[in-house]
Amino acid sequence: MLSDQSATTVRATLPAVGAAIGEITARFYAGLFSAHPELLRDLFNRGNQAAGTQRQALAGSIAAFATHLVDQPERRPDAMLGRIAHKHASLGIAPEQYAIVHEHLFAAIAEVLGEAVTPEVAAAWDEVYWLMANALIAIEKRLYEESADEAGWRQWEVTERITETTDVVTFRLRPVDGGPVRDFRAGQYVSVGVTLPDGARQIRQYSLSGAPGTDVRQISVKRVAEDATTPEGEVSNHLHARVAEGSVLELSAPYGDLVLDEVTDTPLLLASAGIGVTPMVAMLAHLAESGHRAPVTVVHADRTPADHALRTDHEAYAAKLPDAAVHLFYERDAEPGTRTELLDLGDVPVPSGTRAYLCGPLPFMRAARAQLIAKGVAPADIHYEVFGPDLWLAG
Repeated sequence: MLSDQSATTVRATLPAVGAAIGEITARFYAGLFSAHPELLRDLFNRGNQAAGTQRQALAGSIAAFATHLVDQPERRPDAMLGRIAHKHASLGIAPEQYAIVHEHLFAAIAEVLGEAVTPEVAAAWDEVYWLMANALIAIEKRLYEESADEAGWRQWEVTERITETTDVVTFRLRPVDGGPVRDFRAGQYVSVGVTLPDGARQIRQYSLSGAPGTDVRQISVKRVAEDATTPEGEVSNHLHARVAEGSVLELSAPYGDLVLDEVTDTPLLLASAGIGVTPMVAMLAHLAESGHRAPVTVVHADRTPADHALRTDHEAYAAKLPDAAVHLFYERDAEPGTRTELLDLGDVPVPSGTRAYLCGPLPFMRAARAQLIAKGVAPADIHYEVFGPDLWLAG
């Protein structure tokens, strides 16, 4: 909780800081990478930096956290902090790195806002930063302790490579050391570290798309093509072009907070679009294995049926549930029993008390969330996973 004096200062300066936060984060990253080029080469996602999405996500998280502190001082935004902490833990972020971020972030704030950054203003925003940083450090410490049996990076051999669609490949892996494999919770992801031809070590997160409870890790990777707003995916294209059966990859322990709680008697809705299907397939596998009895509504949107990765598993796991309904939306080439349209939940029955899980492009998730709220689903019961920087906060 902010001190009373700092809360007053932050509330007064939040509009000015918020208006300048985009420029602040741009200068922050420029200064950080100038002083520590190894962080851009070996830790930060170079594609997100080039597209500017990481700057937007950082700006959104800082503004959201500060706003929460002054508007709801009695409680902490644990959902937001937990999502960030899981991502940090999957990257191996260490407590001492927060001091490096602090140095360059506050240098950028002083550079952009100039004389407006009085000692009082600097002290108030310093308090905001360390409240957020120390909360994240504490959560990450707990996550590292929970995964101590598989901490750090571990080598995994590709035992099978499966072509799912023209743009999606599934890799199944086993640990090279032959040791025990920590189980994961359906919906979690792992980080994959690869060394690219220019020597950079880049890291990406991929949802575990196989069923929990085995010693096999399964990830399904969509090749990211260059478009007007997104550079070509360095790691996804590397995995598609260079990784085959017998290749060895470095994987982190499983992380991620989009997971099913004990929901035996709770109606569920699992909504995905595109490669967002991956955590949903793992969730359905878990529900089928655990004997879930309550209604499950499965919703998926894609460009065409041919682009629907893991469709066979998606439908097969749903078919094993005693009370499941599957609704498929395709932009074109829809088959009988599916729809040729964008997501429209208007006539999709959603039982009272439904808990919803969303994964896919941000416009899809925003549309799904709005439609679910209109159908009476409580906002607190709608959970989501963003692949890449969390731009929901930036919006």
